[in-house]
Amino acid sequence: MRFAFGISLAAAVVTALPISILAAPVPSAIYTDPVHDAKYPASMVVLHIPTHGLAINGLAYVPVGRGPHPVLVICHGLPGNEKNLDLAQAVRRAGWVAVTFNYRGSWGSPGSYSLLGNLDDAAAVLTYLRDPHNAGALREDPKRIAIAGHSMGGWVAATTAARDSRVIGTVLISPLDPASPMTHEDAIAFMADNLESLAGATAESLAAARDTHINEMALSGAVEGLKGRPLLALSVDDGPLFRTDALVEAIQARGGGHVTAAHVATDHAWSDRRIELESRVVRWLQTLH
Repeated sequence: MRFAFGISLAAAVVTALPISILAAPVPSAIYTDPVHDAKYPASMVVLHIPTHGLAINGLAYVPVGRGPHPVLVICHGLPGNEKNLDLAQAVRRAGWVAVTFNYRGSWGSPGSYSLLGNLDDAAAVLTYLRDPHNAGALREDPKRIAIAGHSMGGWVAATTAARDSRVIGTVLISPLDPASPMTHEDAIAFMADNLESLAGATAESLAAARDTHINEMALSGAVEGLKGRPLLALSVDDGPLFRTDALVEAIQARGGGHVTAAHVATDHAWSDRRIELESRVVRWLQTLH
């Protein structure tokens, strides 16, 4: 594509970005394809991940190059209409293996969907990626796995990382706190709007599970496990169910000094700030060692 006065495509992209992004360099992975590698090309690999006697479906976006490459596991929300696949592509261009997956009972994965089951499935993904055979097939480094999550997936990512000290970093994108103040009736109404592509669950069953396990599911339960470890926490204008600031403040109050937090004025799905989201995540991943 040609631009008047000799402006390059990269320059045109940069000048179109919001002020908050222009304050820091825009990663080239946002707007530049990698050099083709015929021997070790970029690819997309279908995954069948064992968990509780079933095999959930997933995808690995493998970057160019021999590797081994670091990995970012991306956990979707409830139900997962926004899967952040544009983020997965940007992460791959930045040299990471990006892994997405669907919990049991969601989006074609077998079994029944449950909130606590999501945690088991995320842990199963980490186990799968740490298997030497799978790591070799995906050209990934099983010792360099980070985890990210959006909305309910943010809760999954935070809780999973808090329980697994081998996770090298955590990205929370508008994370939901299942223990946010909400009546049983409000919880049913909330769940009822989020049952697309979920099997074996009803709004009533999900709300009842929340009521029963509310203390166990509180986002604050991840504080001790996350303090002192790299964390990127991104909040938006999405209401009281999403208590990112409270989590960050609790971690910092307990001495957590490796937290990067930012608030962006957009909706829960980051609908008009997708490039900003990709840029923030890719820049932060580049700080991990």
